[in-house]
Amino acid sequence: MRLLEKSKRVIEAQLNNSTIRALSGSMVAYEGQITFKSAGFGGGDGVLAGLRQRATGEGLSLMECTGTGVVYLAHEAQDTTVLELNNETLQVESEQLLALNGNLSTNVTFAGVRGGMSGQGLFTTTVSGSGQVALLSAGGPLIHLEVSPQYPLVVDPDAFVCAKGMLTQSFVTDVSWRSAIGQGSGEAFSLRWEGSGIVSIQPAER
Repeated sequence: MRLLEKSKRVIEAQLNNSTIRALSGSMVAYEGQITFKSAGFGGGDGVLAGLRQRATGEGLSLMECTGTGVVYLAHEAQDTTVLELNNETLQVESEQLLALNGNLSTNVTFAGVRGGMSGQGLFTTTVSGSGQVALLSAGGPLIHLEVSPQYPLVVDPDAFVCAKGMLTQSFVTDVSWRSAIGQGSGEAFSLRWEGSGIVSIQPAER
């Protein structure tokens, strides 16, 4: 099973008697003998996942696509990117995960409060193992930024899509730069990344 970028906004999932998981409702067309069913929420398995979903109101609603054929996936005309994981862990903003295959597991963790006024939560999905991950980005293709010990990176939480590598995340609460551009009542913090790795952002805010 392979995830291919059919165009910059459509993912082509090739199935050969196999299964992929994709964002619920993201199928725009398919060919062959394919069945679809709910795969629940990407917050782990069992009762704990259900409790987390009910407590936070946040979940990654997935569907399983099984069979032999081709499934075309897209979501709100956003750009798509396919990343390969080799026994690695990827931290992904929950809203930006389109599909995954291979030996990959997911878990949803609470990362902070996005909006100072709204109190909306910021949740990160961790994807671990080996396989392919298809990601969404608004406003254009993903922008990959390198983080090194000498050069930590601070990003807007609404622009953050994913991070991979030996990285630690913290919160920067001094966001005085927002007042200068007229967004003083927006996010309560920015995300600071330190260590060695890659942080990917989208060129538009959520």
